[in-house]
Amino acid sequence: MKKTMSFATIHMGVAFSVGYLMTGDLAVGGALALVEPLCNTVAYYFHEQVWNRWQRHQPRRESQPDHTIPA
Repeated sequence: MKKTMSFATIHMGVAFSVGYLMTGDLAVGGALALVEPLCNTVAYYFHEQVWNRWQRHQPRRESQPDHTIPA
């Protein structure tokens, strides 16, 4: 959980910085810091749903033989 919170803080900081640097407006930077991570979270959820569905439809591969040389 600490790693998640740390990443969320950095994500919001980057969103704020990019918005502020591009516009010079603190309000735009603040709005981006809140809205962009929320949108990415929703997009990630749907991405995971599609990804999992796609993986279920992929043919299973047989395990590859171990080509290691015995010691």
